[in-house]
Amino acid sequence: MKPLAETITPLKTRPTLEIDELWSFVHDKLNQCWIWIAFERETSRIVGLAFGDCSSQTCKALWQSLPADYRKRAVCYTDFWDAYGVVLPSKRHHAVGKETGETAHVERFNNTLRQRCSNLVRKTLSFSKRVDRHEMRIRGFVDVYNAPLEAKVRISQG
Repeated sequence: MKPLAETITPLKTRPTLEIDELWSFVHDKLNQCWIWIAFERETSRIVGLAFGDCSSQTCKALWQSLPADYRKRAVCYTDFWDAYGVVLPSKRHHAVGKETGETAHVERFNNTLRQRCSNLVRKTLSFSKRVDRHEMRIRGFVDVYNAPLEAKVRISQG
């Protein structure tokens, strides 16, 4: 698969990103795998994606997964997770609470991801057994989610 950044055409206006992370596991609950997501508010696309632990190193991997233009210009809204303050540029980073609604879209996407990918449901028999397959399932869903409507119709028709 192409890196996600290569599939995104940057906006002409300053992009607004909502960034969040969600917990999952591979094989058993002791083997945690966090999914970090950067959601572009204007186009409702996922523009950055990283897998790993909940450290600033994985946050840095998310930041590097963004297209270069986004790293230069985007305004980022996140929750108060410490890793964001370490990695994201302080002049364009806004840590906000859920009550502000500034991260509502990415939170909604996380719910959709959990509903549509059975291996992310918390109490399920469909858990992932291998990290590479886990990442491939999530990335496949993101690619379909980002596809234009015409492409989604072609995909669903077979």
